[in-house]
Amino acid sequence: MHEMALKHIDKKRNETLYRILFYDCAPLLKKVHLPVSLKSIDFAKTTKATFRLEFHECLKNLRKVALRLGHLSDGDGWILRPRITKDLLNGKRSIEELSDNDLTYSMRQKGVDIKIGIDITSLALKRMVEKIVLVSGDADFIPAAKLARREGIDFVLDPMWGQIQPGLNEHIDGLTSKCPKSK
Repeated sequence: MHEMALKHIDKKRNETLYRILFYDCAPLLKKVHLPVSLKSIDFAKTTKATFRLEFHECLKNLRKVALRLGHLSDGDGWILRPRITKDLLNGKRSIEELSDNDLTYSMRQKGVDIKIGIDITSLALKRMVEKIVLVSGDADFIPAAKLARREGIDFVLDPMWGQIQPGLNEHIDGLTSKCPKSK
């Protein structure tokens, strides 16, 4: 992440790094029961949760890096995977055949997009930077990108080789991916 961000700095144009703002949310740390087998699962002990907690701690200690955390909303609990719902509706499977793997625990990241928008707006209006590089492909940031560009900020999008949503390209000044392209 750090190396990729630094690749966006053009030394020939005398660009410098203001800060890397990293947006994420803390992992879910609660215990729940699997819906079919009723076995207990502790999300805090999953490899994904332990990695993210360690990763966040590392980010907090890096120079010129700020970690901006939202939170997870898990109000929907267990939901059927779309493919399984389709099979049930088409009569290809019965409810008795369901297993724990046919369901997923519903979680949604909350508060992250608004933090990104506020930070882009603040950096632009206070003229703290000349260029903003957003690593995303989400069209939710069009209003913030438009505002930054109106304020004279060079707004570059790095979708990490992913497809960007239609309409986003016309509201940015550049599109480039600096991470290695996956095969």
